[in-house]
Amino acid sequence: MSTIAAPAAQAEDMRGRQWYLDAMKADDLWKVATGKGMTVAVLDTGVDSTVSELRGKVLPGYNFYDAGGGPGRLDEREDDRHGTNMAIAIAGSGAGGGIKGIAPDAKILPVRTGDQAFFGNGATLKGIRYAVDNGARVINISSGGPADPEEDQEWQEAVSYAGQKGALIFAASGNDGFENPQYPAAIPGVVAVGALDTKGKVAKFSNYGDHLALAAPGVEIPGRCTDDKSKYCAGWGTSQATAIASGTAALIWSAHPDWTANQVLRVMMETAGHVGEVPSKYIGWGSIRPAQVLLEGKGNPGDPNVNPLLTAQQQAQDKTQSQSPTPQTSPSPDSTGASGTNGPDQESKKPESAARPDEGGFPLWGIAVSAVAVVAVVIGVVVTAGRRNRRA
Repeated sequence: MSTIAAPAAQAEDMRGRQWYLDAMKADDLWKVATGKGMTVAVLDTGVDSTVSELRGKVLPGYNFYDAGGGPGRLDEREDDRHGTNMAIAIAGSGAGGGIKGIAPDAKILPVRTGDQAFFGNGATLKGIRYAVDNGARVINISSGGPADPEEDQEWQEAVSYAGQKGALIFAASGNDGFENPQYPAAIPGVVAVGALDTKGKVAKFSNYGDHLALAAPGVEIPGRCTDDKSKYCAGWGTSQATAIASGTAALIWSAHPDWTANQVLRVMMETAGHVGEVPSKYIGWGSIRPAQVLLEGKGNPGDPNVNPLLTAQQQAQDKTQSQSPTPQTSPSPDSTGASGTNGPDQESKKPESAARPDEGGFPLWGIAVSAVAVVAVVIGVVVTAGRRNRRA
């Protein structure tokens, strides 16, 4: 993260710093839908319901991380703001000049699972089932861990359970900057999300692979600072990208409450912005573009009972196998291609975009954000050193 704002006085400028809302035509989107009626589960470190952007928006939830359980709404007790920042990016109200989420009228179901998907206690697995059993139609998991074949069955059962209950799971691809599938993002049925920079290009730190489904803004995303929640910091990571993708799904779904999870995901994939071959191992089917759905009326919801991601990934895999009988080796990252971390709320210098031609660009959002506008977002940013966490 980079510190970008003092307390209340500069908070009034926060909307101008949310460059991605302008890129996505958020003000026009909110005339059509706001996320009202939707519940988004945030499986994370907990959510502080006392911050101005989240007052009255956070349900009690549950704590699967600490012994003895309890609510997932932690109020003043959350120590690193990660779960809080994901909730704000999804459903922040903008109250008090603070951050506005992409689905500002959605409710947040906080499920405390810890700061990564693997703790040996099955918190995230339990959290997925709890979330869908308690009304969440969208589940945000901005964390991940190394793939473990021994746990494949448990993960697949939890993901399948969510699918059967009509929920969508979005998970962060990770911030190592190379082909490094993580759980739960790599589990079939989970919507793995990569990160884009302020120019709409795939971010250098964003993990990639054949499991990538979509991409979303993940650089210079404002959030509450770790050490002082009265201040705002600019964060980066596939965590933020995942939260914005989850919020976008809630936004679209609130406009079409009769659609199934499969239909919401299908229109997100069909209207995604991309340059080059699709699917791409760097951005999947492309960048989320809710304006194409809500303002342009594009995207065919199609069969309510067929998962479009599973079908498309299987077709892509079959095509690859038929064309390339010899196993393909993955390109290794260049010397500057990986962040070396997996953290979502990184308090470090802003990462550069990856040198991957034809992966991204302004057409992903359908409008051009001028260089001047981007510079205005980051002027005055003071870079501060900080922790590096194993999160996505």
